[in-house]
Amino acid sequence: MESERSVNRSENHSENRSDSPSENHGFENHGSQNSDVNHLIRHGSILSLLTLISRVAGLLREMTKASLLGTSALSDAFSVAFMIPNLFRRLFAEGSIAVAFIPTFREYLLENEKEKTKEFLSCILTFLTFTVTAAVMAGILIAPFLVGFFGLKEFDETVFLTRLMFPFLALISIAAFFQGILNSLKIFTPSGVAPIILNITAIVCAYALKDHVKNPARALAAGILIGGFLQAAIQFPSIIKLIRKHEVPIFFFTGLKKAFGNPGTRKVLLLIGPTILGMAAYQLNDLVSTALAGNAGAGVVSSLQYSLRMQELILGIFAVSIGTVLLPDLAELAKTSNWELFTQRLLSAMNIIALITIPVTFFFMARGESLIRLLFQNKSFNDESVRLTLQAFTFHMPGLYFIALNRILAPAFYAQSNSKSPTFAGLISIAVNITAAALLAVPFRGAGIAFALTLASMINTVFLLFFMRRNSQIAMNRILKPALVYGLKLIVFSAIAVIPVFLLGNPLESVFAGRGRFISLGIPLVIMAILYGGLGILLLAVTGDRQLKNIFKILKNR
Repeated sequence: MESERSVNRSENHSENRSDSPSENHGFENHGSQNSDVNHLIRHGSILSLLTLISRVAGLLREMTKASLLGTSALSDAFSVAFMIPNLFRRLFAEGSIAVAFIPTFREYLLENEKEKTKEFLSCILTFLTFTVTAAVMAGILIAPFLVGFFGLKEFDETVFLTRLMFPFLALISIAAFFQGILNSLKIFTPSGVAPIILNITAIVCAYALKDHVKNPARALAAGILIGGFLQAAIQFPSIIKLIRKHEVPIFFFTGLKKAFGNPGTRKVLLLIGPTILGMAAYQLNDLVSTALAGNAGAGVVSSLQYSLRMQELILGIFAVSIGTVLLPDLAELAKTSNWELFTQRLLSAMNIIALITIPVTFFFMARGESLIRLLFQNKSFNDESVRLTLQAFTFHMPGLYFIALNRILAPAFYAQSNSKSPTFAGLISIAVNITAAALLAVPFRGAGIAFALTLASMINTVFLLFFMRRNSQIAMNRILKPALVYGLKLIVFSAIAVIPVFLLGNPLESVFAGRGRFISLGIPLVIMAILYGGLGILLLAVTGDRQLKNIFKILKNR
């Protein structure tokens, strides 16, 4: 995807010059804001489309799980078994790549010293392979001890599934390493396709193997493992292509002593260092929350997972895509001390996130039950499953904006090689989450645990914004007030637009009732979404919303 990337140094510097403050003529320049929105949409549109397909495939994977397992004890066993190796992804995979690898690798690319870059990549590959292999072996050995915390009925099966899926950690870590190299060079398509392959493989294996193994959970687990391998494999040809074009030097395994002693490795470890504490707390947070859910009754763990999957559909499409595109740019802008453009780009990203997540939250809150029944209800996923999932979903959704915002704000710190501030903010939010979940799990079950996450996400956002003020180069007064005003405007508009959805939703469903859930629920949801979206766009257009104008202008010119 040659048009989507800026690989050689001259092209990168050319881009920077075109966006420089001298040509922007101040922060309020409309052309500059158009440029920021254009940049995010141009580089993020294809990735967002691929992520949309990935999240839809992930939703189909959850629908497959709901169809085969419902909210049974076996479903809880699979959810916990898959969650345990996923806990470590934050350290070995996406977390470390975003926090440390991409900013460090960007510096090597800017220096343009091939030998040093080759040594750095070889050392990181060696270090990553060694540590992840050790973690997988340890995880397989202590699986019974880990599973014992959750109080699940299917203890033995959960241990088996955990051991089966723990190697997924190694595969996804290598995939993240490849993704870091590609994203640093502004190549996003392969890493966007990779999760699609994972989800499709899991679905195919679930149905293909379910009659050949002890239970459907094992078929799903096998699909996850195979999909993890393919997620790494599908990105490898792009790495080879970069090597052949001499855009990335040939790299391979090296000695452990050399790997641990490399300056680049030490810098990555230094940046990751603060997140190790955060990772430990993050693991404790997930373990405690899931343990509380497991002890709150059968089906609560699974209902929380189904609810989060629907929430992550939006997060993955937009927040993760924008954050992924934003990080390499912010890292380069911070390195070159272009703080004016850094500030502009961050505000544009925050406003785009608000424009997406706030209206979606209102609509999903209004039609949550219909959405859950449409996506999941079947013989295994009964009325009780719908009730449990709706309870969690109702209290998860208000946190959507804050979770999405955190995924934009955190890369802004990582771009400055500052991992301490987001880690500290994360520690505070984790403490809030654990405390609130412990207090609310018994009286409110899944709803209490979901609300705890929403509260913690809001606290995390507040502290990230507070810590951002410490950098005097970033004009926070030019970010906070416009972002707050814009968010409040969207809340008012969304509240107005959702009124017809409340009034007409149930009567419209009664018109299509008795024709199968995809027609009786799906068609009314589509009609309501069009009505809601149309009214919202009309309100934005009447008030001359700048973000909407920029987006329409960019789409018109594409």
